[in-house]
Amino acid sequence: MKLPEIRLSSYLKVAKICLVSLILIIISGSLVRLTGSGLGCADWPQCSETKFIDVSTGHAAIEQINRLFTGVVAASVSAAALLSLRLNPRNRRLTRFSLSLVAGVLAQVLLGAIVVISGLHPLFNMAHYLVSIVLVTFGYLLVVETRQLIDDKGGIRPLDISARTFALTKLVVLVMAAVLVAGTVVTGAGPHAGDETAPRFSILVSTAVRIHGALVWVLLTLIVVLFARVRRISSEFSALGASLEIAVALIIAQGGLGYLQYFLGVPAGLVAIHVALSVLVWISGLALLNRAQVAVIASPRH
Repeated sequence: MKLPEIRLSSYLKVAKICLVSLILIIISGSLVRLTGSGLGCADWPQCSETKFIDVSTGHAAIEQINRLFTGVVAASVSAAALLSLRLNPRNRRLTRFSLSLVAGVLAQVLLGAIVVISGLHPLFNMAHYLVSIVLVTFGYLLVVETRQLIDDKGGIRPLDISARTFALTKLVVLVMAAVLVAGTVVTGAGPHAGDETAPRFSILVSTAVRIHGALVWVLLTLIVVLFARVRRISSEFSALGASLEIAVALIIAQGGLGYLQYFLGVPAGLVAIHVALSVLVWISGLALLNRAQVAVIASPRH
């Protein structure tokens, strides 16, 4: 039986569900580590030698819930990939983005197995988070691309920004990525390893925090410079203003929270919020870059 075709407006809902699930799995994964439940299921794909699903202990239940939620993520990205083939009209970019998500989720499943087998080695935990950020990136692109295809039908005209502003925007997002990587190093050296027996990076936590903090200050300085630049040019601020204001607010909140959790002894609750905010900061950077890119493509004379 031939499957019915779907509209872009319906596909946008699927893409949003996909993105939300990709964000939530990062948060649930952080809760596994922060509650010391990283080895709550000592085996993979089973939870224990005798049980596929085991909720006999609190740690096992938390790890089990996270694993089961991976199934929700897999279902959502699979639906996005399959439905992209039923779009009318079909769009190759949407299909590529959705298939990339499927490949990424499969990679995450394998990485999850390696994390458990390695005894929660921080290098693999680090990779696990960063691959999740890549998946969020593709999920965001899937949503944005679908929305833009819908908007193009309405004749929405992008606004102008200069090539110099676009280059500064790209630098902001590049430094933002470096901040995320440095943050995973802090995690790998810090106290929340997911299990008391898990190995840690040999770098001192204080050293990792200083590097991470320095990069945050560089990021904040660059985004303030970008903000000041576009404020001087009314057309550029109208194109980027809202995205910039959100990004600045999130970065300031994230930086303040980072210092607070450090001086309070890195309590698990604040770390969980810090992880959630890190995803929102990254999405704000993607939104900023996307808004700038659309505008500069619309004005090739700059």
